[in-house]
Amino acid sequence: MNERPTALVTGASRGIGAAVATALGPTHHVILNGRDEESLAAVAAGLPDARPWPKELAEVAEPDVAGIDRLDVLVHCAGVARMGRIADLPAAAWRETYEVNVVAVAELTRLLLPALRRAAGHVVCVNSGSGLRANPEWGAYAASKFALKAFADALRLEEPALRVTTVYPGRTATDMQRELRRYEGGAFEPEKYLDPDSVARAVLAAVTAGPDAHLTELTLRPRGGPVS
Repeated sequence: MNERPTALVTGASRGIGAAVATALGPTHHVILNGRDEESLAAVAAGLPDARPWPKELAEVAEPDVAGIDRLDVLVHCAGVARMGRIADLPAAAWRETYEVNVVAVAELTRLLLPALRRAAGHVVCVNSGSGLRANPEWGAYAASKFALKAFADALRLEEPALRVTTVYPGRTATDMQRELRRYEGGAFEPEKYLDPDSVARAVLAAVTAGPDAHLTELTLRPRGGPVS
């Protein structure tokens, strides 16, 4: 019996990350990254072949990935959103946003490239509608997501043996969205947003596309809901 392909999903303790891990679970050995060890353990318990990997992404170093010799799928779901007008947002907020949303993604990918190359693997960056359009008070977040798009585009050209997909979900019913709506002074209306499982199915479609197919970008918007 062949071993399952291996997938590593960041931000897997909740929201889109947990949904992606669950979607990959029936066919993959899933390594679950996140900060909340209890939540990671709960997600792992619901999957046939999964293990928590509780690491702070901004601090991951080469020894942390030493045991990952072959990696078929790497899905970047972890992220932070620091909102505010450019006139009011301090440098620390910009640095934190870039550290998590861009630098940690680039470094984890760099560390795992040998394992990805062995598998001719697939890197998926779960971006945002803000990676295509910047709105007022979303400057730092949008800038980091534009940078994440540039990272994925460059990786795709530099590593032609890999598949690299960027997914741009619109507003999604997650805890992050709840916090954003609180900041915006609006109601959290999950029925108007994408379900995390819908985003996960888009990721799964990219991962399971035939070997001759390379889905480079996927854009999702809530049906009948807000565009931004």
